[in-house]
Amino acid sequence: MRERIAALDWKNLQQSLDEQGFAVLPPLLNDRECHKMIESYQNPALFRNTIDMARYRFGIGEYKYYQSPLPNLLLELREGFYPELAKAANRWLGQLGREPYYPAALSEYLDHCHQLGQTRPTPLILKYEAGGYNCLHQDLYGEEFFPFQVVFVLNQKEQDYTGGEFLLVEQRPRAQSRGHVIALEQGAGLIFPTQHRPVAGTRGYYRTTLRHGVSTIASGTRYSLGIIFHDAK
Repeated sequence: MRERIAALDWKNLQQSLDEQGFAVLPPLLNDRECHKMIESYQNPALFRNTIDMARYRFGIGEYKYYQSPLPNLLLELREGFYPELAKAANRWLGQLGREPYYPAALSEYLDHCHQLGQTRPTPLILKYEAGGYNCLHQDLYGEEFFPFQVVFVLNQKEQDYTGGEFLLVEQRPRAQSRGHVIALEQGAGLIFPTQHRPVAGTRGYYRTTLRHGVSTIASGTRYSLGIIFHDAK
């Protein structure tokens, strides 16, 4: 998996992050890996917590947080994506006039999270059935949060489910919100901001706020995998 991540066209992915605020990944997980992650949903020993979204008015659906130690695939995804995204995160800080902050290795960053009392792992798997959806939100979990996260869709749109597009909404200062609707193939992913991104303006860069969610599932069942790099309190 680390080799697959390293072989991605990072020059274009970094450019897409700077220009659009997000970057679509080609199918990175194969069918066997996707089905293995879906099957893991039924193994309670792998998870530290299960969330009924309707109970908290987050939407309609369910998601589960993996507990330590993470499955190898999740560990490799988290460790493999972090270094390139740390480069982008530090570049964005520079555009906003701030000093580089993020270390090159995930282990160093997680040490920082743990020093702040954020010790619970955050990678998760989400399940939506017909009528399910995810309200627009941000995944912060504490005072420390990494500026990017990655989501993968684990089954096939139009075959296993319909609807269920990924939603990304950006609020610019003194302007109407801009929305993106993104449909992903099985095994494909999306890199997107956790909370903010810099945008070039006439007087330099300014910061916009982003929230993400999932549109209503029209039929079938949709599974996705979320890779969040900061740990939770």
